Amino acid sequence: MSAIEYEIKNPSELRHAEEAVRMADLETMRPLPRISVHAFCESEALQHVMERCANDRRVAKVSMRITSGGIAAAANMFSGAPTPNLIILETKANAANLLAELAPLAAVCDPTTKVVIIGYYNDIGLYRELIRNGISEYMVQPVAMPDILAAMASIFVDPDSEPLGRSIAFIGSKGGTGASTIAHNCAFGISNLFSTETILADLDLPYGTANIDFDQDPAQGIAEAVFAPDRLDEVFLDRLLTKCSEHLSLLAAPSLLDRAYDFDGQAFQPVLDVLQRSAPVTVLDVPHAWSEWTRSVLSSVDEVVITAVPDLANLRNAKNMLDALRKMRPNDRPPHLILNQVGMPKRPEISPSDFCEPLEIDPIAIIPFDINLFGNAANSGRMISEVDPKSPTAETFSQISHIVTGRVAIKKAKKGGLLGLLKRK
Repeated sequence: MSAIEYEIKNPSELRHAEEAVRMADLETMRPLPRISVHAFCESEALQHVMERCANDRRVAKVSMRITSGGIAAAANMFSGAPTPNLIILETKANAANLLAELAPLAAVCDPTTKVVIIGYYNDIGLYRELIRNGISEYMVQPVAMPDILAAMASIFVDPDSEPLGRSIAFIGSKGGTGASTIAHNCAFGISNLFSTETILADLDLPYGTANIDFDQDPAQGIAEAVFAPDRLDEVFLDRLLTKCSEHLSLLAAPSLLDRAYDFDGQAFQPVLDVLQRSAPVTVLDVPHAWSEWTRSVLSSVDEVVITAVPDLANLRNAKNMLDALRKMRPNDRPPHLILNQVGMPKRPEISPSDFCEPLEIDPIAIIPFDINLFGNAANSGRMISEVDPKSPTAETFSQISHIVTGRVAIKKAKKGGLLGLLKRK
């Protein structure tokens, strides 16, 4: 490549690198509180950015409205209506005219309302003058979705607040794919490998198996948390947890059929909020279902892992789930895929390459069928790494634990291998 070609291509590479850094910062951002935001956009580009912001899971509690127009439109609207918690304004006004244009809006703006201005002049003097006059932030076009969310977080999220734990949801593309077994083994692996306090929450209230897999019989668990959200806090949650190992605690399902377990869309959100404040890692065992509450859980977690077995029904379901989750989580990485029970004797199955081609995703693990290993572990109430720590399957669970916690970068899988090569950070 010549020096001229490098100069042409390098700015694009630099922009992509900067975007990747901003997206990485976005992953650690706390969700925004329940606030109202009104954005006034003069350009289609900013309107598109604001629409992306509105669809992000971190603003699920935010009431956001997007309007075409600038400062004059905002002043006209709020002359007869209360102002929201945050106003985002796009303006092409220069430094000499901007403060004068803001005067009519300032006259009708509530004193507690914050204002972010997105302009077109990179002028440090203008920035200082706006901040001095009570503007919360001045940003220069072009701005990206992570920039807007970061600006909102800097205003409404306490910088001294404790960081939230990482949440990882496991779900099967069909019943019987082994998603629960994989979730339990990964939770155990994360807690042991990294000596990290981990909570495993079994969300399958009528049929959950986490208590059996860990040989536990707790008197209380997740049912008490879900059905008493007004009592739920870190202290109450601690009383509901069962210790499974030095660093792993279980929020068990009752596994009883004495009542119907019908939940509204946000039923598990208070539980998730407390779990993320209580431990660095939360693993969620989500039952194979598609309801408002499962959609809400899957859209709000940091990582989603789909488990499938290599047959046609699983392929169809996995494709539908991946497409739906990509729409629900447009600013997040796509879900991870695990192929399980591969190579079952006498069962016709789709090859891993043919299974993954229409999904346009590579599996992070391919787990072979091993009835003796998994059966012995299940019947003894132990994990795979406890039954046979030197087995290839135990190593695979270790590698999955690294991937879903963000401790490794994934390389392309070798053909026929259980898992792709991993490059440790």
